[in-house]
Amino acid sequence: MKELQLKYGCNPNQKPARVYMENGDLPITVLNGKPGYINLLDALNGYQLVKELKEATGLPAATSFKHVSPAGAAVGLPLNDTLKAVYFTGDFELTPLASAYARARGADRMSSFGDFISLSDKCDKATAQLIAKEVSDGIIAPSYEDEALEILKAKKKGGYCILQIDENYVPPEIEVKQVFGVMFEQGHNFQKFDDSIFANMVTENKTLSEDEKRNLLISQIVLKYTQSNSVCFVKDGQAIGIGAGQQSRIHCTRLAGDKADKWWLRQSPQVLGLQFVDGIKRADRDNAIDVYTSDEYEDVLAEGKWQTIFKVKPAVFTREEKKAWISKNTGVALGSDAFFPFGDNIERARKSGVTVIAEPGGSVRDDNVIEACNKYGIAMAFTGIRLFHH
Repeated sequence: MKELQLKYGCNPNQKPARVYMENGDLPITVLNGKPGYINLLDALNGYQLVKELKEATGLPAATSFKHVSPAGAAVGLPLNDTLKAVYFTGDFELTPLASAYARARGADRMSSFGDFISLSDKCDKATAQLIAKEVSDGIIAPSYEDEALEILKAKKKGGYCILQIDENYVPPEIEVKQVFGVMFEQGHNFQKFDDSIFANMVTENKTLSEDEKRNLLISQIVLKYTQSNSVCFVKDGQAIGIGAGQQSRIHCTRLAGDKADKWWLRQSPQVLGLQFVDGIKRADRDNAIDVYTSDEYEDVLAEGKWQTIFKVKPAVFTREEKKAWISKNTGVALGSDAFFPFGDNIERARKSGVTVIAEPGGSVRDDNVIEACNKYGIAMAFTGIRLFHH
């Protein structure tokens, strides 16, 4: 098939719409449902991300995409009991691929609501069972187990979008797009990542463990497919905070850091002990947790709205308590798609547990950034690789 007609483009008024190949057939096959323009942007970017994660780490990978940036991405490392509870995985046995998706979806559950999923490997039954419980627009994978495909086809009253991609497809070396009638052409970004990109350690602390290298590799691959400017926090094989599409680097770092803090706060005794009213939906529970871990919760208490969410009125999670819990989060890796222009990014990052950093370097203020890292014993590599994506 050389082309696929779409209902409309980014918005309903943008018609006609299609995707097509000038040479050869499309590398995707629609197995169920009808993909939209943005669905396909998410699918094709997301699959590239997970394919490269698998190549770099040797582990199955998953990502949860929304509006052409990942809300979460991860490789298939086992989950501890706390993360199983936080990610709503239930009591059935998780395969490595299912663990990867649980991590990708669980990093930022609010942003992942209505996501498009990309998997590096054949979608198995366990992964499909997890997906079946979540609000999602669609999925792309190289293949599907029969049982998994039947589970997914039942979503959205039979309308769930299921795409299969040719895992052997290689894009042309030159890519083209049009903006306002003007044609843009550039070489496809075939940049690959391995441990060699961390050879230039510029800080006093020059030590990176194998786990830290893996986390930094994940951060770089995630950034390659995140709308710039972007910063990515990674821990234990999963992105825990992604700051995408900000004009200022410090705003990227703050956004990613705030999301990483929220992820960690979900694992606190205060949040794990919340008693929700019977029948509350997962999305409503996620929204409630977001409010509970913010300063807005005091307003909810004052207005008496807590009774529609919780069986028992939770005590206020004070700023001091939240700060104390966040301080326990350590061993976080940080990647940036371009150089840090000021040391304020390091000051913000270390508050969310960052201990290792990979960034391109090249700022006139590199010395200031290195000095800030040395102040906290943070190890930083200059990769020399910028990762802008638009």
